[in-house]
Amino acid sequence: MEKLLVTQALDERDLLVKKISDKIAKASFVDTVRNNEDMVAKARIGKEDFARQAESAFQQIRDLITRYQKIDAAIVASNAVTKVTTSYGEFTVAGAISLRNRLRGNGTYEEDADFEGNLLRKMETEFFAQVQVTEARNQKLQSTAENMRLSILGKDSKVKDDKPLDVVETYVRENTTVLVDPLNVQKQIEVLKEKRDTLLRELDTQIKVSNATTFIEI
Repeated sequence: MEKLLVTQALDERDLLVKKISDKIAKASFVDTVRNNEDMVAKARIGKEDFARQAESAFQQIRDLITRYQKIDAAIVASNAVTKVTTSYGEFTVAGAISLRNRLRGNGTYEEDADFEGNLLRKMETEFFAQVQVTEARNQKLQSTAENMRLSILGKDSKVKDDKPLDVVETYVRENTTVLVDPLNVQKQIEVLKEKRDTLLRELDTQIKVSNATTFIEI
């Protein structure tokens, strides 16, 4: 049995991906040769040498794949049982990685599964859009009210009290637009952002610590 830290195993797994891909790309398993020649056409080496090289490359690639599979399986098995703790709960490393990927939109469903991020964006977009609507409507209302005041004062410059103007104030009060915000969206956005950012930081840290301190056997 060989013991490796998960960080070492992850590095080797990455290296194996490149090494296997390179060997497959450079290997040659089939060539052609004329009956009256000994050298194969493409590789320009003897048939026996070509056969030895093809068999050797094939075996090396298979051995590297086997090594990759063993390392990958050991990492997966370790991640399934090793636990990490955050301020929002305990997770297996596998669960922590899955959650981190989901929050970053890197999982199977990409951005569609970043529910928290999508919720934040929806709330922010809707809040600021409705604030703009509110401000625009109320500015228009104030402009209309001012025209009403000028009209009233212009018709009767001898008005001795404010009663005619009370109609304008009532009109403004009844037609003022206000936000309907039962959740206190800005506060919810603040809380959700803080939780999401904190959780991502803690997941990153705990996964790194776990990988640097957990051994696997191959």
